Amino acid sequence: MKRKASSMKRFVAVVSVGTIAAGTLAGCGGGNNESAASPSAGAASAAPTAAASVAPTQQPPLELTIMLPVFKTNFPKDDSPVAAELEKQTNSNIHFEWVPNASYNDKFNITLASGKLPNLIAVLSDKSSSFVNAVRSGAFWELSPYLKDYKNLSGANPTVLNNSSIDGKIYGVYRGRDLGRNGYYYRKDWLDAVGLQEPKTIDDFYNMLKAFKEKDPDKNGKNDTYGMVLVKWTGGWASGFDIIKLWFGSPNKWGIKDGKLVPEHQYEEYIDGLKFMKKLYDEKLINSDFAVFDSAKWVDPMVNNQAGVIVDVIDGGARADDKIHAALAKEGKDNPDIHYVDVASGVLGKDGKLHTLPTAGYSGMMSIPKSSVKTEAELKRILAFLDKVNDPDMQTLLSFGLEGKHYTTDAEKNVTISKDTVLLESEVEGLNQMLSFLPKSSALTVKQTALRKKQTELIKKNEEFIVANPAAPLISDVYNQKGPQLENIINDARIKFIVGQIDEAGLRAAFETWKKSGGDDLVKEMNELYVAAQKK
Repeated sequence: MKRKASSMKRFVAVVSVGTIAAGTLAGCGGGNNESAASPSAGAASAAPTAAASVAPTQQPPLELTIMLPVFKTNFPKDDSPVAAELEKQTNSNIHFEWVPNASYNDKFNITLASGKLPNLIAVLSDKSSSFVNAVRSGAFWELSPYLKDYKNLSGANPTVLNNSSIDGKIYGVYRGRDLGRNGYYYRKDWLDAVGLQEPKTIDDFYNMLKAFKEKDPDKNGKNDTYGMVLVKWTGGWASGFDIIKLWFGSPNKWGIKDGKLVPEHQYEEYIDGLKFMKKLYDEKLINSDFAVFDSAKWVDPMVNNQAGVIVDVIDGGARADDKIHAALAKEGKDNPDIHYVDVASGVLGKDGKLHTLPTAGYSGMMSIPKSSVKTEAELKRILAFLDKVNDPDMQTLLSFGLEGKHYTTDAEKNVTISKDTVLLESEVEGLNQMLSFLPKSSALTVKQTALRKKQTELIKKNEEFIVANPAAPLISDVYNQKGPQLENIINDARIKFIVGQIDEAGLRAAFETWKKSGGDDLVKEMNELYVAAQKK
């Protein structure tokens, strides 16, 4: 393997992305290769009906550097067997630049500022001021005229394309995701041990966390457990809080009052959600280091019998369950006939209704910088590469690895993943972060256990209860100039409030600082954009 030397339409609340799962995005959560980046969780999909087209040989190999997030401390090297097969099938020489997910946006901004960009880069925060400004300055190729020419990429969902657009144009191949993925998963064996049922209300959820801390759920006779593990998260989420706040009636980023957009933190329900988080912190029901805890280790406390709940994507539940089985099997204590983990959409809010946080139908995009891809001919070869990797057998390769080494299949072509987590992390996991699952997820799938079937059902059902962000498609110049500063004011204030460094008066004072630092200008512009969008 040759290594390179250098490393606006109105928002539609419910999108039918048409994605059937090969596996799932690792976090949001990290996990095994069920997979770390597929649109949903384990729903059955048909096996490939034909092999992918033969890689072209009339051209020299495509020299390609790709920057991707990784959810583990280990990752596939350039000379791993799966990477080698990827190169063979796509006639390419690839160098991967892996960046820890928790610091990915920081690294992205540094890379962007340096001007030394890879040929293909994952953009996780595609509406961030840094990316939008770079797009407007001509730093990335516009793909709108080209996608129609590619078998798989031409199958992109029009609504998701609109959601991912900037100024009505497409600057990346979006990574498709199901709308209803968010919820939580928990240790079912722990819940049984403390004699509780799956929570239905906020109080029930609190009581579960409290019991997980105080009632020795793992029955080891030690006071060494807590309720819920939270992590530092820089992918546009605030760990589990952005899911939990909706239970209290907060809007999703922006709400509508009297026909006008209002930022979420100006709702009392948002503050109610923060007070709940502070209560959990004060009672030591969550990890005290949540503000800095690495998302690459998110599931570790659950597997290691330290914490019992993770609020994140529902389909993380089966991955966590697999890891617990693997850990117990090494100790000779596993019961393969049960699930140690269960999943839930959420709990009923104060209004007695379920409120779930949607995705936008995608999770970032793969974009192509003009500084490293200088000609249209080069651009078309990279688009052909992205098209090729979305063939069914390539989706399977990047999701699971090589059959016989990283997974096996049964007579029905159900996948059984290797239990060698070190092997998977060093040769497979993370490669599917480049997948878009277009026109749909068509990889082989793991066997549909009861847990995976429930995940799939909940993800679909959740679409009925999503709380849409009415401002999602809007691009603000004020935000592009002051977005990071404004976000830091809110993020710092809510962390300080949760850990007790400021009281409620200090929290509200920070909100006033936000207004004076450009927040009022942002609200004014967003409402102008919103009114204009309604007229289209």
